[in-house]
Amino acid sequence: MASSRARFGRALRLGMIGGGPGSWIGRMHQGAATLDGFWNVAAGVFSSDAKRSKAAGPELGIDASRSYANVEEMIAVERTRPDGIDAVAIMTPNDTHYPYAAAALDGGLDVIADKPVSHDFAQACDLVARTRARGRLFAVTHGYAAYPMTRYARHLVQAGELGALRFLQVEYIQSGLAVRVEDGPQNDRFRWLLDPRRSGLALVMSAIGCHAQHLACFVAGRDVARVCSDVGAVVPGRRVIDHVSALVEFAGGVHGTFTAMQAAAGGENDIRLRVCGERGMLEWSHRDCSYLRIAMQGEPARIAGRGDPFLPPEIVSGGRAPRGHPEGLLHAFANIYGELAQHRMAISLGDPVPDFPYPKIEAGAHSMAFIEACLTSQASGGWVAVAPNPNRASAGAG
Repeated sequence: MASSRARFGRALRLGMIGGGPGSWIGRMHQGAATLDGFWNVAAGVFSSDAKRSKAAGPELGIDASRSYANVEEMIAVERTRPDGIDAVAIMTPNDTHYPYAAAALDGGLDVIADKPVSHDFAQACDLVARTRARGRLFAVTHGYAAYPMTRYARHLVQAGELGALRFLQVEYIQSGLAVRVEDGPQNDRFRWLLDPRRSGLALVMSAIGCHAQHLACFVAGRDVARVCSDVGAVVPGRRVIDHVSALVEFAGGVHGTFTAMQAAAGGENDIRLRVCGERGMLEWSHRDCSYLRIAMQGEPARIAGRGDPFLPPEIVSGGRAPRGHPEGLLHAFANIYGELAQHRMAISLGDPVPDFPYPKIEAGAHSMAFIEACLTSQASGGWVAVAPNPNRASAGAG
């Protein structure tokens, strides 16, 4: 039988929101979307300045007539075109994610959004409700959960290879705020990033912490139930939060630890996960992302690598090169784009929809509940329950 892409007959059409010339995240989204032929970037709004936005499109290979002044114009005009966009990708400052996503959903479009999905848990729950009510799809670009070997870790946990889970450790260490960037030259990015009203409830959580939390939940297959956290800024005089550490308890009574730090001098986007069960443990590091260390009690530790022939086919399909040829975040993003596209095509064709594991809006909402619980725990000095998502179909990690 021909693939859903072949039977659908065309690539899906994407509108970018943000990601103008010079934006590394813009290049990441554009490259990932088009890597496997599932998407064509057809339109966009590339700046909050209307003139710069319209001028930016042709620099990125977008037709000038489809380089719009603002999001409202793009959604309205594209709805009237026979070749209008099918979805938007949002990669703008944090405080715009919720209104742009809501507008896109209300306009009948699917959404691929950077984190955080909203300012708070209430807004995130609203996005879950809108997504479901309008029959749309919503992916969150938690790329670390789209690497083949983190997905293999999830597979081993789900298959019961570790036995009952006992403990998880996750950390994301980074040096982006190790010095007082507040005292240096300011640009548009720093101005919104260092403004707590725009960057989110806790900057370190909006920037990197929610990635670590989501990865732990994704591999464990369960949400966080409660937290006891230490939240603050380790750099003197800083207004935004650059550090969060927490004791965590996942659903089912599994315990763990969580650390996110943006002010670790010498750190370099280092995310690590350890999963301990009654029969053994798994270890994964972004520094060595193509490999998963598996250590079972009483057996020699072994290393599984992306592309190994014994891996399940759905894990192998997440990579594009033989074992030993490095792949990275671009390819993980492409897995998210490809799975959402195949999900949409299957619905359109009336095919059964596979259980794609790409991060969905429900996971984005759980991240916001986790962030709020960490802040409440810091204020109260004790354990705090993480609010359940009223729209969550089941605990766990999509």
